[in-house]
Order: sequence, then structure tokens, then C-alpha cells
Amino acid sequence: MDLKVIKVGYLEENCYIITKDKAIVIDPGDEGNKIIDYIRNNNLEMDAILITHHHDDHVGALNSLLDYKKVKVYDIYNLNEGIHDISGFNIEVIYTKGHTNDSVTYYFKDENIMFVGDFIFEGSIGRMDLPTGSINEMKESINKIKKYDKDIIIYPGHGNKTTLGKEIKDNYYFTYFSQ
Repeated sequence: MDLKVIKVGYLEENCYIITKDKAIVIDPGDEGNKIIDYIRNNNLEMDAILITHHHDDHVGALNSLLDYKKVKVYDIYNLNEGIHDISGFNIEVIYTKGHTNDSVTYYFKDENIMFVGDFIFEGSIGRMDLPTGSINEMKESINKIKKYDKDIIIYPGHGNKTTLGKEIKDNYYFTYFSQ
């Protein structure tokens, strides 16, 4: 598997492109031409798009990518929680509401990675004061995610990657929201 991070937009959102035989784009937030150029220049076949949540900085380039190539878009509205086979990847969909009511985490178990959108950041979590944010749902989501393997690498919507174990140990909110 190959993983590329493309920082896009003024909020430097992390758009991810993961590839085995085919490519999946995760959260095409802005600068559609930049994302498409990477796909073209590397001769990738874009096969699907995953959306962690529908804030503009995560979906701003979605229509540009769909104009480039019509592919299936996956999000909370068409994926139930559980295991799905998408473009040759075994992906567990985990509803992690709190930042928004449509927040999803994608866990690639075979690769030991999670794409969490704005649910978890290195040393922090996503804002809960925006429309559809919820402190109670964030607490439930944090307690749900803590049950997964501590060595999972977390790829957030902004900033640096981290591990679940590091966040459980060092992230104030994981202690604050503990059951």
C-alpha cells in the first residue's frame, strides 16, 4: 500500500490518497487540481472517495474530482458501521460523532491505520461548538475508539499523524471523557 498526504486549502486539510491496485481519495478538501494532478502524474486509477464528515474544508474539491472521474463516494449516509470491502481494502467504518453528527472513522485493519477526520488530532480533538457538534457524542466516540489496538497509526484531518496509544496516554480529552 502507498499513502500520500496532500495538504490543501488555507486550513491545510490533509487529503489522503491510498493505493493498492486502485486509489482511494479521503477528504478532498480543496484545490481539486492539485489532487487530480497527483493522480494523473502517478498514473493512478481513482476508484472511490471516502468522506469523514461534510465540513467544507473536507469536501470542497469533491465535485472537481467527480467531474474528473465518476466514482462511488462513501460517507455516513451510505455506509453502516462494520466491515466493508472498498477498492480491495478491508475497511471498518466506525461512527465517531462529536465534532459533527456525520463524523466517521475509517479503520484499515490490515494496514493498522485509521483516518479520523477532525475527530482526533495529535494532543487534541475536534471542536464540538459548531453546528451538529456534541460533547456527549464526543465522549461516547472517544470511549468507543479507546477499545482498539494502541499501536494503530491515526491520520487526522489536519496536522501530524499520531498513534492511538499516544493519544490515550497524553491527550487530555481522553482522560477528561473517560467513563
